[in-house]
Amino acid sequence: MRTPIAGGPGRAGRTPSLAGRRVLITGAARGIGAALADRLHARGARVALAGLEPQLLAEVAARCGNAPWRACDVADREQVEAAVEHAVQALGGLDVVVACAGVAAQLPLVGGDPAVMEQTVRVNLLGTYYTLRAAGPHISHPRGYALAVASLAAAVHPPLMGAYSASKAAVEALGNTLRAELRPYGARAGVAYFAELDTDMTHRGFGTRAAAALMGSGPAKALLSRVAPLQVGIDALERGIARRSARIVAPWWVAAALPARTFLQPVIDRAAQSHLRRALEIARDEHAPLTTPQPDSGGAS
Repeated sequence: MRTPIAGGPGRAGRTPSLAGRRVLITGAARGIGAALADRLHARGARVALAGLEPQLLAEVAARCGNAPWRACDVADREQVEAAVEHAVQALGGLDVVVACAGVAAQLPLVGGDPAVMEQTVRVNLLGTYYTLRAAGPHISHPRGYALAVASLAAAVHPPLMGAYSASKAAVEALGNTLRAELRPYGARAGVAYFAELDTDMTHRGFGTRAAAALMGSGPAKALLSRVAPLQVGIDALERGIARRSARIVAPWWVAAALPARTFLQPVIDRAAQSHLRRALEIARDEHAPLTTPQPDSGGAS
């Protein structure tokens, strides 16, 4: 049986309507989450929002027909449970949950700040787990759908991105496991894989001295710094959520990269070697912050 993929080449058929679907999106204050909320609202869905930045959330909510929203640190299980309950009460139930909240920061595995790993895992992995766990009972029906937002970094793992890659590989595992566990209830689950999209998160991640040193020029820069328009990812998400796809990819070539992960990894490794030692030395001293400041983290780790 062919695994349904949204965003890859060869798409065909009519996309089901999103009108009336009740959707909770975490990480909705900016970036992919905010743009997705705008798109789904425009397509007739009823959205609820959760995220860290109240002012930005309120602005997104206002654009989405005064959608219900709640400030929420996804690394805090009780806050996630409260945000899900708030969405369920406001929307009268839930059809879709999109676990979109995430952070990144460069981390040399040897000599880097372990707090980066700890906070990345708390937000990206535990935050996704808490979100899927809390929303799961509400989307366990024949129209239900859960989407775990992973990354191409779940499959191929560039230097300095060990914390992010490890957390997103774990998110991929959660989504794949949940897909099987929801099937008896008629619900579905998907995993989204994006290469670099044009968001604040991407620009902050690439905007470090270590990243500039690592990419240099030539093959490494071509492989590690390709950035696609945000709309490419939102288009794929819209189709995938409407179809309740098992896989959502953007740009289209990610669909081919996923099964080729075993062969791509050594290519990435070799491409990065020429500037890697210098980049590691810079990164150990640079202390680059997470792409979104976290509660009690000072934005640094």
